Amino acid sequence: MTIPTQTVASARSNSEQSPSVAIHATADLRNLEQGRATMKLPFAIMRRHQVLAVLFTASVVSWIDRTAMTVALPFMKSDFHMTPVEGGLVMSAFFLTYSIAQVPGGLLADRFGVRKVTTFSLVWWSILTAVTGSVMSFVQMIAARLLFGLGEGVFFPCTAKGVALWFPKRTRGSANAIMLSSSRLGAGIAPLLVVGIMSASGSWRYVFLALCVPGFIIAAVYWLFIPNSPAEDRHITQEEMGILLAETAPAAVLPPRGLTTLREITRDPIVLRYVLIYFVFDFAYWGFLSWVPTYLIDVRGFSVLQMGVGASLPFLAGTVGVILGGWISDHWFSASRRIPITLSVLAAAIFFYLTLTASSAAMVLVCQACAGLMLNIFFGSFWALPVSTIHTDRIGVTSGLINTGGQFAASIAPVGIGAVLSASGGSYAWAFTLLIACLVLVAAISVTLPSKPRYRGETDAIA
Repeated sequence: MTIPTQTVASARSNSEQSPSVAIHATADLRNLEQGRATMKLPFAIMRRHQVLAVLFTASVVSWIDRTAMTVALPFMKSDFHMTPVEGGLVMSAFFLTYSIAQVPGGLLADRFGVRKVTTFSLVWWSILTAVTGSVMSFVQMIAARLLFGLGEGVFFPCTAKGVALWFPKRTRGSANAIMLSSSRLGAGIAPLLVVGIMSASGSWRYVFLALCVPGFIIAAVYWLFIPNSPAEDRHITQEEMGILLAETAPAAVLPPRGLTTLREITRDPIVLRYVLIYFVFDFAYWGFLSWVPTYLIDVRGFSVLQMGVGASLPFLAGTVGVILGGWISDHWFSASRRIPITLSVLAAAIFFYLTLTASSAAMVLVCQACAGLMLNIFFGSFWALPVSTIHTDRIGVTSGLINTGGQFAASIAPVGIGAVLSASGGSYAWAFTLLIACLVLVAAISVTLPSKPRYRGETDAIA
């Protein structure tokens, strides 16, 4: 089926006008939607898949760049004579500015367009990656990490906006799941890549000098080949544009609904429980993963190569876990989503304990991988619950509030664990005890969450 150019152009024009005018475009858009069933577009010509591939690659690069610090930290500590608290501050500095930059990043993308802001973000953090490899003091390292966090913090709102612009709603969830998995894949690749570069060069500095290169390359690719939106794309087909118009425009002409204020949302006890759960979970998650490389070298006596493999396993297992968690919640526990959340976080606590007490290097690696799997099954199943229990008018700002709580926890977890290590004379037993207690607390709060939607009358058109 071929949709006449003038039909698509007319529909696009009408959909951008006021709601009263846009209603007259509904018939044309319905015709486009009816024709969707006969459109057999090869995967290769789907521009949205090409855009997703570029965004996915950029996200993998961003996670490699940020995770490199946790792997290189044991060697930086000796160069700069850092205490455990100072090492934690280096890692926490990133999360502080990363969390601050997310909302401004979204506002910048709305104001100046996704293409400009995404490209700027990629170039910014790539420059700071190179700068990280050139710092000569602890203070300079903190400054570099703070600025690096600003660049990466701007990027992720741009990816969310990009997926929303390029994908029809019926496939947007799958596209977001793919983007989410990129974080675990990039973090899993990073230790292996960092160890390889360090083994070849003999210095942690060359790691950051080398890792800046992929960021510049993907920035050039994004600027040259990805426009702000499908409407500005010269390469999108009429058929694909018709699909996007048919699925997105009708929702735009629905009468607006009143939105709940942020003040009212923050007073909702269920929302506050979500925020608390994610805060405590992310403290345990990043407290564990940030200090895994140091633990493997200082306590378990791993070589650099063994540490690289060990540090990558939780993330690689997590790539599977995050997808599996969402699938399990949807297919097996849709009527009681609390079950996979509670069981997975308790299982992660058990594997934390086994990681601490394992009697052999092989068992440490196995327990770490299982801990990473369970942590990310929780991650995938947890986010399925707010979506099904919070009204769609509130899910955007509510999810942002929940994520802010998690990012704040991530910013204090590394330095918090560092403080525990300093106070206990370097005893990781106390650190693991704190992390296990956090996961048990998450499980205890999770059993109080609702299993069914609290609001009725929602429709896909309004979602």
